This record gives sequence, C-alpha cells and structure tokens, in this order.
Amino acid sequence: MAKYVEQDKPDIIFIQETKASEPIPDLLPGYKSYWSCCTKTKGYSGVACFTKLEPKKVSFDMGNKEYDVEGRNVIVELEDYFIIGSYVPNAGQKLERLDFKQQWDKDFLAFMKNLEKTKPVIWCGDLNVAHEEIDIANPKTNKKSAGFTQQERDDFSKVLASGFVDVWRKLHPTEVAYTYWSFRFNARSKNIGWRLDYFVMSESLVSSVVDCFIRPSVLGSDHCPIGLLMPKKPDASTTS
Repeated sequence: MAKYVEQDKPDIIFIQETKASEPIPDLLPGYKSYWSCCTKTKGYSGVACFTKLEPKKVSFDMGNKEYDVEGRNVIVELEDYFIIGSYVPNAGQKLERLDFKQQWDKDFLAFMKNLEKTKPVIWCGDLNVAHEEIDIANPKTNKKSAGFTQQERDDFSKVLASGFVDVWRKLHPTEVAYTYWSFRFNARSKNIGWRLDYFVMSESLVSSVVDCFIRPSVLGSDHCPIGLLMPKKPDASTTS
C-alpha cells in the first residue's frame, strides 16, 4: 500500500474491510487517520480513512445502533462537501442478509439525502453491488448471487434516481472494467471480475470532476484501488 500511495499521492484514502479491532497508529506517515471498527465481532468489517486535509468534522455513525456496531462508515466533513467511505453489507453466500442489506441501503440513502441538505456528498468504497450487466463478467450465471440480485441492483438504481451519479460510469459509459476478482479459479488472470467499488456523488459536484479511474494492475487484494481527481477547490484527490 505504501508504494501505491507514494506513487499517486492522494489527499484522502479510504480502506474497507480493515478487520481491525482498534486503530493502528502511524500506519501511513504524513496522514491523519480515522478508524471505524466493528464493536460487535472481532476481526470483522471496518473502514479507515487517511487524510492530509483538515476535516471540519469526522463521524462514524448513521444513528442506528444495529448498523453502527459493524463499523461500516467514516464520514468526513470538508469545507465544500461530505465524503463518506463505506463498506456496504454483503447479502451473504445464501442471501441470508439480503433483507438486512436492503434495509441498510434504504436507510443509508435517507442518511445521505439528509446530509445533502447541508452540502453535497461524495460516497465511495466497496458498495457490494454490480449495478448493470456490463459491471460483471458473467451476468447470466450470477442472477441470484450476492451483489447482483435484482433487489440490490434496484436499490442502487434508487440512489442514482435520487440525484446521485455513478462517476466512473458517467465518464466511461461503455467501458468494461472491474474492481474485484475472486481469489478462486484464477479469476484475476482471466479477468472474471465484478465492479463493486464506486465513487457516487451529488449531481452538483460532477462538473468539478477531472478524472475517475480504476487501477487493476495494483495487486495485494481481491479488490483494486479506484480514484477520483478533483481540483483543489473543491478539495482533493481521493483513493478508495
């Protein structure tokens, strides 16, 4: 990670599924860090934020104890917008958490719309959904797989219909690119992947975007980094 950070020099970094039970100090020198850790199950979930910018405020909770104990969000308020790094719940191998995830999706959208009353919102991270068939290598055989059920895809469509924009897809409407590959079956070498990681933002911010990119050549995880480049006013280049 340090090598990649040195190369891209992002102003803000979000890492999902940290599985850390407590903050890890000085993990990235030169950055302030904020950790959302699961208090329910050791070694589960978790999100970390590393920033060179000075936040006005950092918080971690949606205001719902059932969700907040899982450590799924870091909410950073900057001068011009909120930026949220999330690790969205997985529906589960047998879809045993699909109902929970759908309720989370509904409540999180309401949470973002409430923030948006104050200033625009950028939402990034592992959103655990491949929105369209172009976002998954094998759509026909995954209709009932977590992350590609019609229910989850419809929930993400509701986010976009409410005034938020899938930034990478906006800039690359027909390009096939993935951000996740299973460790099984040589999926990465065969490019059998899913686009599960996103930057979603309030429509009012889209004109400020310089670039949104995916880094599939960066190894070390079953996901690869994604990035957003914006001018310094509004702040920041960001990696998730």
